Amino acid sequence: MNTLNVLNKAEVSPSNQAIFEKLEKGLGFVPNIYAAMAHSDNALEDYLQFSNIKTSLSPIEKEVVDLAISEVNGCRYCQSAHTEISKMKGLDDSQILELRQGKASWDKKLNALSAISREIAVTRGKVSSSTIDAFYNEGYTKENLVDLVMAVGIITVTNTFHNLTEIEIDFPVAESL
Repeated sequence: MNTLNVLNKAEVSPSNQAIFEKLEKGLGFVPNIYAAMAHSDNALEDYLQFSNIKTSLSPIEKEVVDLAISEVNGCRYCQSAHTEISKMKGLDDSQILELRQGKASWDKKLNALSAISREIAVTRGKVSSSTIDAFYNEGYTKENLVDLVMAVGIITVTNTFHNLTEIEIDFPVAESL
């Protein structure tokens, strides 16, 4: 079903070539999902700007959201990429597997964030009042809730893009649940 191929630098527009060079310099490579987004002269730049917005969520909290949403959406690419990113941020395999299930038994605050993230994806935002109360009771704020919605939107874009295109996963493939 793969509808798009992974492009190399010579096959993309000059503006995307510049982005590829920045990615290669910063990450050491251009992830396949980004290389496929370069079929559009605008999408890759727009996506990277969107994904790098300021947020009140910490880098670990952002990974909590990404793992929970990617699991619900069945995106193997993002499950794999965010498993590796989460490991770089200090999470271990068992914690990552729990987060993909919408739980964090070792941390009540991350547990509330993971649970609300999962419920947002499952219910398309029609989250129960008890889940929202648990989120606020763990110290999250209205600002955090707004930023959570933005984080869900960002990861949903890549989840949808990969699920549609089935671009080859270029990270170690995450364990299936």
